[in-house]
Amino acid sequence: MNRLLIADEVQVTAGNSKGQKGKIAAIDYERGRVVIEGINLRKRHMKPTPQTNGGIIEIPGPIALSNIMPLDPESGKPTRVHFEERDGKKERVAKSGAIIPTRRGRLEVASEPAAEEK
Repeated sequence: MNRLLIADEVQVTAGNSKGQKGKIAAIDYERGRVVIEGINLRKRHMKPTPQTNGGIIEIPGPIALSNIMPLDPESGKPTRVHFEERDGKKERVAKSGAIIPTRRGRLEVASEPAAEEK
C-alpha cells in the first residue's frame, strides 16, 4: 500500500500552486510525479480534428510527490501518513489517529463472485 492513492484529497506544500487543494487524478511512482485535478494548469494548443474542436485548452501538469501532503479527514489540514494494522487490515493513518479512507469500493465490488440466482 502506498502513502498516496488516486482520489485522495491533497494540498500542495511547495511551488507556484502552494496552498491549493485538490484530488489526485493520476500517479507515476517511477518518476515520482502526481497529477492533481485543477492544479498546475498548462496551456495546450490543440489542432482541430474531425472529432474535436481546436483551440487552447488547459490541462493539469505533474507535480513532484514530495511537494504534496494528504489532508487529514478530521481536521482538513495537511498531515503525514503512517501505517498501522487495525482489525487485521493494513490502514493508512494520519498523525491525529484518523484512518484515511482508501476509496476502493468499485474495485472490491468487481472482484466479488457473481451471485447465482435460481
